[in-house]
Amino acid sequence: MHRFANPARFLSIAKPLTPVLFWPGLLLALGACWWGLTQVPAERLQGDTVKILFVHVPAAWLGMAGWSGIAIASIVQLVWRHPLAGVSARAIAVPGAAFAAICLITGSIWGRPAWGTWWVWDGRLTSMLVLFFLYLGYIALTNASSEKGSVSRTAAVFGIIGAVNIPIINRSVVWWESQHQKASITLSGSSIDASYLWPLLVAAVGFSMLFGAIVLMRMRTALAEIRIEARMRRMAEE
Repeated sequence: MHRFANPARFLSIAKPLTPVLFWPGLLLALGACWWGLTQVPAERLQGDTVKILFVHVPAAWLGMAGWSGIAIASIVQLVWRHPLAGVSARAIAVPGAAFAAICLITGSIWGRPAWGTWWVWDGRLTSMLVLFFLYLGYIALTNASSEKGSVSRTAAVFGIIGAVNIPIINRSVVWWESQHQKASITLSGSSIDASYLWPLLVAAVGFSMLFGAIVLMRMRTALAEIRIEARMRRMAEE
């Protein structure tokens, strides 16, 4: 892992990898949404409104995956002092928050005709809202850090503690009575019809690739800021 600690070595990989993730990811995400919206039949009870799942579900997965990435990067930063760990954690925060917000918005749009209301205070929705606020708190902490691109130890600890919410989101529909449906895709299989499952999986792959590309772009930007700041500091000392 430490062989990628050198920023120059990391950039030599990240620069060509960014477009490889971004453009195919964009095509897959758009193609899956078109596939789901136009080619998949309407659901028997919910009609065409259920098709919002092709955005809602990948957004929910990536919102949770983003914070999991922050927690892992924070552990690496605190335990192994990896120089790029803080940079990667900070880079994940904004796209993670954006996908968490998309999940909440699309969930409300989906819930309005299904439940007759825009919002219910049940376990799944509330814990997802908590995740969004955790992202906002983490972003505020990292922006308050004097280290450009990286994060403070306080933000790293916050990132680890906040990960407690991830299994709560995942298990909320099991632990508490909820209007939100139970998990449709588990390790034991899927209860989703194949006509919905395949475009959903393609959408998940596409949005995941977009997420990865955005994180790499933000890491490259952060490293450029660090390099510029170091150069300006040297110039000021001369």
